[in-house]
Amino acid sequence: MTQPTNMTADISVSPSRLRRKDLLRLGWQGIHAHPLRATLSALGIAIGIAAMVAVIGISLSSQARVQERLASLGTNLLTVSAGKSFNNEDAVLPADAAERLKRIEGVEQVGWVGNMPNVAAYRNQYIEPSATNGLTVAATDTGLLSATSTELQSGSWFNDSTKQFPTTVLGATAAQRLGIVSPGGLITIGGQNHTVLGILKPSALAPQLDTSVLVGSTHAEAHLGFTSSPTTLFERSTDSTVESVRQLIPATINPKSPNEVSVSRPSDTLAAQHAIDTAFTGLLVGMGSIALLVGGVGVANTMVITVLERRREIGLRRALGATRAHVRMQFLVEAILLATYGGVAGVVLGVTTTALVSLANGWPLVTPPLISALALISTIAIGAISGMLPAMKAAKVAPTEALAA
Repeated sequence: MTQPTNMTADISVSPSRLRRKDLLRLGWQGIHAHPLRATLSALGIAIGIAAMVAVIGISLSSQARVQERLASLGTNLLTVSAGKSFNNEDAVLPADAAERLKRIEGVEQVGWVGNMPNVAAYRNQYIEPSATNGLTVAATDTGLLSATSTELQSGSWFNDSTKQFPTTVLGATAAQRLGIVSPGGLITIGGQNHTVLGILKPSALAPQLDTSVLVGSTHAEAHLGFTSSPTTLFERSTDSTVESVRQLIPATINPKSPNEVSVSRPSDTLAAQHAIDTAFTGLLVGMGSIALLVGGVGVANTMVITVLERRREIGLRRALGATRAHVRMQFLVEAILLATYGGVAGVVLGVTTTALVSLANGWPLVTPPLISALALISTIAIGAISGMLPAMKAAKVAPTEALAA
């Protein structure tokens, strides 16, 4: 007869597990339960992301336009004008300054204007002499147009024949102020009627031409008292020799007093203007970052309220076997999903805004994918940081205390 033996069964309890898809489903259900609250919280994130993406995108699109403009106009234009003497008086360029400039190796084109401050232009002889409209009458040569990359809006430019007769070409602003809409009409310059040969388009590299009334140098010397001394010279050289030519110009034009010759590059002004726009863009990006942080605070506030409202749910899940880590991850994922929701909406809104602004201004659309990716990454990080404290608070809720509430 065998002795009975006590049989004991070893019962091993496997730890509670929460699969990733279940974790995502729980997080989404938490957001879906209060759609209006979730949307308003995500809106703060969306505004911050949209501001950053749009500002950077608009800035890059504007920069692309500036680069295209500089490429078409050229960065090899130098402007030469008279500076100041040692006595701080206005200096004067030599009458043959243009010919001297052409002798420098590397110089390809030279154009010039010579202002005539004592000569005024009017629509007709009946205009009050003091009503000059702020226009400048200047003599010029045939090379000015090509040297400054200025284009004609209508009509024609001076040639060796027409520059000898009472003809004129008007800058874009000058034509508007004089009421001239097309070539062929007459205006009064220095008390004499002049036929309008052409009207210029606005000049990007030589904006002083916009308010100028230009006459041929030969006619200006014979009938308007022009002294043959240019006020400003415009010089084009090869790209590789711009700097070397720039160094040689003062001593070439005025060997005795090179300090009285001023040389500048108009494209530097456009580049400086873009630098100012870039600094302003940095300010706007900073404001967008602040809006993004405010959105993060909104997410944190929403999650805190969610934890307080769902204490009984948390207690029930804890009683059914959910660990503190499970509860913590559930609410953390919910905060990340909420922030990501706002981030995706913000990127779409920012890219759309950039496209609309670029289209309205005729700019090329530039929206680097890296910017959108960084925006989403920062959104996820803000969501995780914003949801960390509420998630930890939810994990500390005791089952008995929550169910009794």
